[in-house]
Parts: sequence; C-alpha cells; structure tokens
Amino acid sequence: MSTNDTSNSDYKGPERVFSGVQPTGSLHLGNYLGALKKFARLQHDHECVYCIVDLHAITLPQDPSKLADQTRHIAAAFLAAGVEPDKALVYAQSAVPAHTELAWYFNCVARMGWVQRMTQFKDKSGKNAEAASVGLFTYPVLQAADILAFKATHVPVGEDQKQHLELSRDIAAKFNHDFGAPQGQPNFFPLPEPLIDGPGARVMSLRDGTKKMSKSDPSDASRINLTDDATVIAKKIRKAKTDTGHVPGTVEELDGRPDIANLVGIYAALADISDADVLAQHDGSQFGPFKSALADVAVEALRPVSDLMRRYLADPDELDRILARSADAARTISEPILTDVRQIIGFHGSQL
Repeated sequence: MSTNDTSNSDYKGPERVFSGVQPTGSLHLGNYLGALKKFARLQHDHECVYCIVDLHAITLPQDPSKLADQTRHIAAAFLAAGVEPDKALVYAQSAVPAHTELAWYFNCVARMGWVQRMTQFKDKSGKNAEAASVGLFTYPVLQAADILAFKATHVPVGEDQKQHLELSRDIAAKFNHDFGAPQGQPNFFPLPEPLIDGPGARVMSLRDGTKKMSKSDPSDASRINLTDDATVIAKKIRKAKTDTGHVPGTVEELDGRPDIANLVGIYAALADISDADVLAQHDGSQFGPFKSALADVAVEALRPVSDLMRRYLADPDELDRILARSADAARTISEPILTDVRQIIGFHGSQL
C-alpha cells in the first residue's frame, strides 16, 4: 500500500457513517446481529448513509428481472431492523451518479499494485481470473468512491472488509496529496475509520461453526433468514450442528468447540446477555433442551423484525417512495462534493 500520511487531524468536515449491502440473496441472522442492529443504533448519534449497492452486485452475473425486487428486499430488512428513513438514508446506489463518477477519478488515483493485493478478488474470481469482469477487479475502488462521495468518516465493517477500507484510506490520502483542496484546506477527503466492535458481530453457519453464516451458502439450513417463520427457525436450530457432550459451564470450555460456541454466541446476542450468562443458565444441559431454549429466544427476538419486513415487502410502492426520497437526499449531499472534486482536478467548466 501507499505510504501516505494516515492522519485525520486536518480534516474539518462533519462526522458521517456510510455502509453498503449488496442486493443478492436473503438477509439472515448474521446480517441482523452483525450489521443491521448496529446500523439502527448508529442513526441516533450519527449522520448515517446506508446504500444498497446494486452496482457492486452486477460485478457478477445477475438476473435483471429480479434485481429491483432484491433491492427492495434489502431496503425492507433495513427498515424492519429499526433504521428510520427520517433519521438515516436508505437508497439504491445506481440512483446516485456520484458513485460511478468518483469511481472513475479514483481509478486514475489508485495504483495497480494496490488493487492487485486485494484478496477478495482472488477469492471470488477463483482459478480463472482472466474471465472475471473488470468491475470485479476494480470493486474496491468503487467501494472507496461509495464512502468518499459522502466524505464519510466512519464505516461499519467486518474483518473481511478491513483490507478494502485500508485501500479507501490510501486513495483518499493520495488524492489529498496529489490535488490538495480548495481554499488551502490540507485534507479534502477524510481517511475513513472502521467501526468493528459490537455483540454478535460474527455469526457462524448452523451447519459448520468454522464458517461465517452466508446468504450465498447453497444450504438454506446453514442460516436463519429474516423472513423465516417460527416453525422454520425452530427446525433449523434443532438441526444445527453440535459436537458430543453437553453445554459447558465456562467460556474457557468453549475453546475448540466452534459449533456450540456459535450457538451460545447467538443465544447471548439475541437475549442481550453475555456468553457467560448463557452458560451459567444451561451448565451441563444436553443439547436438545438447550436448542429448544435457543429456538424460543430466537423466535421471540426475530418475530417483530420478520413481521415488519413481510409488511414492507407486501407494499413495494411504499418501499420505492422511501428509496426515492433517500436517493434525492443522497444526491443533495454528494453533488456539491463532486463539484468540488471536478474543480480540484481542473476540468474545464468546473470553476465555481
């Protein structure tokens, strides 16, 4: 990566949170505990911009007849989890031109060596990287544009996205170094900081406690979808993988037992208690009774979210109105930033 200064001390703009979710697959318990609940909390203390990144989605083949509905599905999940459209923006990436415009400028700022080191491209392209789309390769540059089109200062990210956020910081620092800023301001773009902390930030598969719960897993039994009803939730938990033995009494005894550790972590996050509290309540229990108790907790915690999500999905016109209002507000924030970027770069006709 670059050796540019990573200090934010000279940036004088407002604090703003940005995050994006792809409209692919069904959002699940891991998304809810690791991201959506955090998004809802953040809106009360921060200016928040939440984007459904449909431009990122098309870096891999998508069914055009389903993409719009998938975007609504993600919007419904945000709203059902408690994100309020009067407090935070929830919009489709493709509705705000600043994303793609700034991505091109950043393609000319980022260095090939930086992007080539991104491990996610290697993971997604597999052995036939030459057949992958150019968009998949430059995905992290578009991600930097997503964040910096709003001059976001903080980004809730998982461990798998930390490398991309580092690239965003490098791109911002190099732009600041190469172009400066109007009126002699030393930093035009902030260097976005990660927000990683929070309970339930890493929920694992119900079928394999060593793998992250994923909406792309071919086994639907590996995850609890936010639209699953009580019967389906209970069935999936009842069939969740465990080891031999019983529920231990201490957190230390969870070491080397990823499947039961995952179920204990899910229980704790949904019940809003610690892992130690869960183990104290169920010390020595057989897995059958423990899973029954976990199913009760999960059904009770997820019922209001699932019910509200289904109501939103039954009213696509209302979802579209919310998305459109947020897109208007997102353009209001991003367009002046892009006007300044054009001026800083020196494009003809961009003088203020």
